[in-house]
Amino acid sequence: MVKETKPKTTKKVVKKPVVAKAPKAKVVPKAVAKAPKVVADKVKCEDKNCPIHGNNKMRGRIFEGKVIRAKMAKTVTVEWPRRRYLSKYERFEKRRSKVKAHNPVCISAKEGDTVRISECRPLSKSKNFVIVEVLNQNGGNQ
Repeated sequence: MVKETKPKTTKKVVKKPVVAKAPKAKVVPKAVAKAPKVVADKVKCEDKNCPIHGNNKMRGRIFEGKVIRAKMAKTVTVEWPRRRYLSKYERFEKRRSKVKAHNPVCISAKEGDTVRISECRPLSKSKNFVIVEVLNQNGGNQ
C-alpha cells in the first residue's frame, strides 16, 4: 500500500513597506542641572532666586533658546523652535515655545542672547524657569 502525499502548498510572503520613523526634536538631555562655576563676580548678587548665589533648586527640563524680550524687571522671554510631526501629511511643521524666565542680576541676559534655561519651582504666576548661563552674547541692540 502506497500512501498518497499531498503536495506542499507554498505561501506567498507579502512584505510590508518599511516606514521610517520621524526624528525627535533636539532637547537637552534630562539631567540634574548644576550651576556653572563663577570665577569672579562683576556684580554683587543678593538674589534669593539665583541658581548660583541663591537657594533656588533647579529640577526638570533644560532648554536652550533666544531671549526675545528683556524689558521686565528680572524677567526675560525666551523662545526656541521645535518641530512637530503630522502623521496625516507625513511631514513636519514648525512650532515655537515661548516661556518667561527669571534673569538674575549676576547673569543679566539681554535681547538677542542665546541662553540655557532650567525648570524650577514657580517663581510667579507665569515664571517657572531660570537662566543658568548665557551661551552667546548678541545683546545690546537697544
